[in-house]
Amino acid sequence: MPEETPPTTLSAPSVIEQFINVLTTYGLQIIAAAIILVVGLWLAKKIKALFVKALQKREVDATLVGFLSSSLYGALVVFVVIAAIGKLGVQTTSFVAVIGAAGLAVGLALQGSLSNFASGVLLILFKPFQAGNFIKAGGEMGTVVEVNILTTELKTPDNIKIIMPNSQVMGGPITNFSAHPTRRVDMTIGVSYSDDLNKAKRLIEELIEADQRILKEPAPQVAVANLGDSSVDFVVRPWVNAADFWAVKFDFTKAIKEKFDEAGVSIPFPQRDVHLFQEHAS
Repeated sequence: MPEETPPTTLSAPSVIEQFINVLTTYGLQIIAAAIILVVGLWLAKKIKALFVKALQKREVDATLVGFLSSSLYGALVVFVVIAAIGKLGVQTTSFVAVIGAAGLAVGLALQGSLSNFASGVLLILFKPFQAGNFIKAGGEMGTVVEVNILTTELKTPDNIKIIMPNSQVMGGPITNFSAHPTRRVDMTIGVSYSDDLNKAKRLIEELIEADQRILKEPAPQVAVANLGDSSVDFVVRPWVNAADFWAVKFDFTKAIKEKFDEAGVSIPFPQRDVHLFQEHAS
């Protein structure tokens, strides 16, 4: 029988030589990759901290600050890792392509949500309204309860909860009734053509003067604005604090009716005369 050849084993010097060759060939690349990784992660943390300070200085919502800073830090970490792997000689083109394809797929799948998110970022950054404001937006009216990343919550005057996508809020005009501390109450009051206009105006001005909620500045306006079909119309425009708007409007409407009744000034209403003709049989 032929003699069996004993298995070859690597001697200690050959292993050491291979290790030295690896270090000689890839040592500088490994050191450079490690430096890129360490320094890159350190810079990512510093950039994140500066970004957070910049947002906090602008008084951006804390939820948005956390989300944006975490997203920025994650993107920087991915960039640093890819750069470190590339320094080792690994082709990173495929990594970038996979990340890009994944991002595109996620973007297409979450197109509506991303639109709401972008709108939420704009609402939080530019603050066209804030919690507690009474607004009209997206075809709805109500008091703002909360502005989230994806939705805005309103409460209607009759205590109904409305949750709207932020893209719907940003997709049209936004009317903020609480943006300014004062508001003008616009009312139209008609009197009969047979009544004394100066008397009617004086009665209106007396009511304005007696109501302590009506501001002196800007000065209220009382003027004849229209000669209607059945009435002479006064425009009455007093200024009030925003919180008193509806109370003044309702109270003044009631007070002007009572005042006119006491003074004998009539408030006309549309009337129709019906004339009946009787035909005689021939």
